Amino acid sequence: MTLLVTMEKIKISTEHDQLGIVGSSSTSSSRSPKTKSSPAPFLSKTYDLVEEGEAADGGSKRIVSWNTEGNGFVVWSPAEFSELTLPRYFKHNNFSSFIRQLNTYGFKKTSAKLWEFKHEKFQKGNRHMLVEITRKKCEPSVFPAYLRSCSEDHHQKVVAQDHEDHNNCLVLLLEENQNLKRENMELKMQISHFRSLEIKLLDCLDQYMESQDKKVRKLH
Repeated sequence: MTLLVTMEKIKISTEHDQLGIVGSSSTSSSRSPKTKSSPAPFLSKTYDLVEEGEAADGGSKRIVSWNTEGNGFVVWSPAEFSELTLPRYFKHNNFSSFIRQLNTYGFKKTSAKLWEFKHEKFQKGNRHMLVEITRKKCEPSVFPAYLRSCSEDHHQKVVAQDHEDHNNCLVLLLEENQNLKRENMELKMQISHFRSLEIKLLDCLDQYMESQDKKVRKLH
């Protein structure tokens, strides 16, 4: 009799355990993985400033806009972009810092002559794709030596990229400086021409007034 009671208790306990396991499994399977509902603020602001630059008055000088294909954007004037655009969207006006942020999200500079940047998920008219852009991360590892190597390699790549960006920025700034000098020279020439015309007009006016005075004197 005692043996039967003991076996019945073991059976009930086993059934309870099984139910607990099934319930836990059901609960776990019912949980849906969290999905990212909104893009990173940096990406949203970058998309906004490109859209704003695209919508700017066509008669004014472009600062930033989408490229022809709409699969990337171009910063046409880094100096004006840093001075006028960046401070309105970010808490800085550092063009190099903006480029570093782009790099961390996987954007690539695709032109040697232009500040053109592309990302397969950053496209004109496809703002919803921004949520699919994530920061680049160094893959974790259980080996400390590998972690150190990865960190060092990443640091070297960042330094090399910064050096390249700095050189490219310097070249573009020098070109822009030469353009400004040329425009300044043209303006000076125009001012000199207008001054020459002004002197001629004043001479003609003096001659006319003098001739009128002579006519008046003859009449008297």
